[in-house]
Amino acid sequence: MNGNRVGLAVGIALLVVGMVATASAKEHMFVGATKCRSCHKKELIGNQYEEWQKGPHAKAYTTLKGDKAIKIAKEKGLAAPPHETPECLECHVTAHGVEAARIRYPIKPSDGVQCESCHGPGNDYRKKKVMSDEKKAIAAGMWQPGKEEKICTTCHNDKSPSWDPKKFKLADGSSVGFDYEQAKEKIAHKIPENVKGHYLELLEKKKAAGRAGGGAVDDEEDEEDE
Repeated sequence: MNGNRVGLAVGIALLVVGMVATASAKEHMFVGATKCRSCHKKELIGNQYEEWQKGPHAKAYTTLKGDKAIKIAKEKGLAAPPHETPECLECHVTAHGVEAARIRYPIKPSDGVQCESCHGPGNDYRKKKVMSDEKKAIAAGMWQPGKEEKICTTCHNDKSPSWDPKKFKLADGSSVGFDYEQAKEKIAHKIPENVKGHYLELLEKKKAAGRAGGGAVDDEEDEEDE
């Protein structure tokens, strides 16, 4: 009988440990766009950081202070200005409402919708050795907004105070509030096809060529903190 009780207790303990480990594995931490910038501002990989800065997502928080947003907030009867209202901030600021323990580095609201709102909290996949292997990156928590529409429709849906049911026009002449394919193209910041899966190799070749030619070499590394 005692042996059975011990075995049962051990089994329960292992189950609990397994559940905790699984939960912890899913709780990836946010690091902010400045950590993504160290690699994704390079021309070799396509300078996605600059494309993001020029696009609407980087300006998402700023728009909440504009006349249009203020008017919508009043019409919807929101209790506070849009740039202070949770209903707006949850989709206009990366990691808004996330517990502090999951934010590794400070995230400025003024940076609006940063990389991790669409690509997932990046602390565990941001290192070059992981990011250069898509399967490893996905296993480490990277999302795929280019393949998963639900990542976009988490915010781009009819629950949004600024939802416009006629924002996108389809090929048949009808209108919808959100069209995934059109929306993707508007904010496209793709990695060049010849670089995918070969970034580390190409980066080393570029550095070697720079050293051989006696020119400047971009030795900035992504910050791989422990």
